Amino acid sequence: MTSAQLRAARALLDWSQTTLSEKSGLSVETIKRLERMKGSLEATKVSTLEAITKAFDKGGVEFTNGDAPGVRMQAKR
Repeated sequence: MTSAQLRAARALLDWSQTTLSEKSGLSVETIKRLERMKGSLEATKVSTLEAITKAFDKGGVEFTNGDAPGVRMQAKR
């Protein structure tokens, strides 16, 4: 996950940093810090990234990686 993907995922759901904080169980300051980072968030604790990914998954967003990192809404199930 990159900081740009994090910001894009929030934008897709029209979530504020506070909303993501509430849904992920992380502090607003943690969300702000991650969004200010350059590039990949790989140095971030795994549990932090899992909390964010889980919150976005419940919101219907999935992360794409590989040749074209990005975010998109999940296909209707």
